[in-house]
Amino acid sequence: MLHLTRLPVRLAPVAATVSSPYLSCVRFKRSAAKSDRSAALTMAIRQIESSFGKGAVMQLGSTKIAERVDVISSGSLSLDLALGVGGIPRGRVVEIYGPESSGKTTLALSCIAEAQKTDGGVCAFIDAEHAIDAHYAKALGVDIDALYVSQPDSGEEALEIADTLIRSGAVDLVVLDSVAALVPRAELEGEMGDQQIALQARLMSQALRKLTGSLSKSNCTIIFLNQIRQKVGIIFGSPEVTSGGTALRYYASVRLDIRRKTAIKEGDQVVGNETVVKVAKNKLASPFKVATFDMMFGHGIDRQSEL
Repeated sequence: MLHLTRLPVRLAPVAATVSSPYLSCVRFKRSAAKSDRSAALTMAIRQIESSFGKGAVMQLGSTKIAERVDVISSGSLSLDLALGVGGIPRGRVVEIYGPESSGKTTLALSCIAEAQKTDGGVCAFIDAEHAIDAHYAKALGVDIDALYVSQPDSGEEALEIADTLIRSGAVDLVVLDSVAALVPRAELEGEMGDQQIALQARLMSQALRKLTGSLSKSNCTIIFLNQIRQKVGIIFGSPEVTSGGTALRYYASVRLDIRRKTAIKEGDQVVGNETVVKVAKNKLASPFKVATFDMMFGHGIDRQSEL
């Protein structure tokens, strides 16, 4: 019988690497393509700067955006810590909202007092509610002789005044009290009871589109005070909603929800409130932090109780 044996077959070794001339060609092509892309980008940036000015396009690390955030103290140590950056950010939109008599105006005036203490900051208070109390502002530490106040007749006038002040580049802080009191001119000129659909929301949306760029360039902060309304027919979720549409909540870098917690008494007399502020939105640090401090009637934030 014939026996067959399988002989081992040895394959020729395959080259582990591609020939060096081929690799050199690939590297040369990639280098040439990268050089072409870099030259094209440089040309595009030059074209943009010639059309829109120097600095229209920049690398993030070389801009002031990458620097530490400049802030204005809120007047409350616990709130400054809750904000994560040490206070209210400059060059941004801030919203403070809450129920009636919760301390919105007091907190805003406290921010004004702190801004005035910092290198004599220039501040403006746009009083759309026509309800500012000069004696109370002075008691909170505001230099009323240096505070610019406007009491506009319409929402358009109020926002135009704010825009002009911000564009001047000479104002550090603008407070607008309040969004709910920004009555559109068409509503003022109409009859009582006329249905005006979303006029205020459209007005706020247009104004914020114009203000955000000016705020960043001038390093000015605007604080909008806002009221709370109740939505009808809400079964699940919170029925509370702020007035003026939804544009402000999108444009705001910081949103503060301020509430009264408990009354502070001396004997039978109520002398203040324990106030809770929740950071509902924060683009610069972690949101949802809570600050608690005492707010005394006629004196504002009790800083000694926070130590």
